Amino acid sequence: MTMRERIASGKLFTDYCEGLPEDRMQAKKRMLAFNSTGPDALDKRAQLMSEIFGKETNAWIEPPFYFCYGTNIEIGEGSYINFNCNFVDDTKIIIGKNVMFGPAVTIATVGHPIHPDYRGYMFADSVKIENNCWIGANVTICPGVTIGENTVIGAGSVVTKDIPANSVAVGNPCKVMRTIDEHDQKYYYKDREITKEDLDEEANLR
Repeated sequence: MTMRERIASGKLFTDYCEGLPEDRMQAKKRMLAFNSTGPDALDKRAQLMSEIFGKETNAWIEPPFYFCYGTNIEIGEGSYINFNCNFVDDTKIIIGKNVMFGPAVTIATVGHPIHPDYRGYMFADSVKIENNCWIGANVTICPGVTIGENTVIGAGSVVTKDIPANSVAVGNPCKVMRTIDEHDQKYYYKDREITKEDLDEEANLR
């Protein structure tokens, strides 16, 4: 088994062989180039995103954006990643369509053994965020977590376990508070109601 195969299978690994340091160096160069783009350099950003992720990616990423490899990240169409997000992608991070990230979200696919004698080793476990999720500012998502579709993770949460679809979850550790329901179709914030007239007015101002 190669070191890359060990990483993919969740075994203990170190990352100083098999071209892994060189891959990270190239990723850092792409990251620096992306984070140095001006706010109007949209074509350049799109080109760099294709290089970072290894394929065309139709999402919005607000610099600065930080990652280890880039090629282990998949981002679905229409997703939005706000500034200062950190993706530790030693293995797969899979993000669905129309997912929104607040600022300074961290996704970590890597951990270390608890005992100090073995802490120099690492292990990796992939993270998946399904379609239409909203991840609030300063959320940390730990290795091996899956977040079900449509779910909202409240700001500052630390997600250590899977969160089911259609949930509102918050806290450290993050826990489901309730499901998304009919009330959420009527109100967008506290007692502020969603009305057709208000939506029509907003649309006419575009």
